[in-house]
Amino acid sequence: MLLTQDEGVKLFIASLTSQLSEWLETGKIQRVVLVIMSKATSEVLERWNFNIETDAEVVEKGVGREKSDKEIMGEIQAIMRQIASCITYLPCLDEPCVFDVLAYMDNDVPVPFTWIESDAKLIKNPQMVKLHSFDTKIRKVDTLVSYKNDDWDEQ
Repeated sequence: MLLTQDEGVKLFIASLTSQLSEWLETGKIQRVVLVIMSKATSEVLERWNFNIETDAEVVEKGVGREKSDKEIMGEIQAIMRQIASCITYLPCLDEPCVFDVLAYMDNDVPVPFTWIESDAKLIKNPQMVKLHSFDTKIRKVDTLVSYKNDDWDEQ
């Protein structure tokens, strides 16, 4: 895990998590994508896709669904371990990279001016790995990582 000392990055992440939390609480977000790109060429190298399904009844009516915090934390920890283990098959990013976050939400959601429209930032002929999902009984999150693998292009 890397820690940043850059105040601009810290501010960006704080603003990002605040906005994502708001959209999650209202059930208006459908997907969050973390894109890792080459700093020099802007070519997309990795695309981490988190599909989010929200139980509309819980959001609209405040109906509770029971699942213990321990169960939820166990599922999240399993995903985090799986993400960490991805290093065994993801290509090494041996160049300076930048990242971006894409948010897919309902059409009627007002978007703050700090967010701009973007293309999907897809990878041409990607390799894909589906990771474990987790379900809090309010939201289900499915995870998929796509990555550029030049070794496959040569075969």
